[in-house]
Amino acid sequence: MMKLYYATGTCALASHIALEEAGADYSTVKINFATGEQRSPEYLAINPKGRVPSLVTERGILTETPAMLAYIAQSYPKAKLAPLDDPFGFAEVQAFNSYLCSTVHVAHAHRMRGTRWVDDPAAIDAMKRKVPETVGACFELIETKMIKGPWVMGDTYTICDPYLFTIANWLEGDSVDPARFPKVKAHRDRMAARPAVSKVVAAEKA
Repeated sequence: MMKLYYATGTCALASHIALEEAGADYSTVKINFATGEQRSPEYLAINPKGRVPSLVTERGILTETPAMLAYIAQSYPKAKLAPLDDPFGFAEVQAFNSYLCSTVHVAHAHRMRGTRWVDDPAAIDAMKRKVPETVGACFELIETKMIKGPWVMGDTYTICDPYLFTIANWLEGDSVDPARFPKVKAHRDRMAARPAVSKVVAAEKA
């Protein structure tokens, strides 16, 4: 059985949904960011980065959402969460998820994690003010150039979809109006209607 360490409102939701969609045998452990549990010696022994998600597998511990999503898809091929028999198609999936991880999430993080980059309060405030512009630009690109159909990769649901759903749920908090992006908004609504998604979202709120 795999074990997922997560915190509510974080990118761990994507892997949580993928595990549920895959029909995986897994359990979860909630990490309380409000009390700094992610920096406790016990959790740092699991993930020295002090972040979530972390996925404990029989072969070791995985971190970083794109890697975890790929692992879940490859571990449960019958769920067809990625085009595993198509090297180029799988690379496209990885490219999309890498963009969410390396660019969109980082733009979002400037709103509340500015101290990762600078110490000057004025610079931190400037970074916060920039977030609606930078996150909005990221989603403009996703809206106009990257979503191929009802699902990110077209007609087939993949591991890209729970990841986009997770990050798109942060738009309002980043002062970006989802109405600017009708494809993204429709995708978010479509995802919310999936049984696995509603189950996981409810579980994380409990």
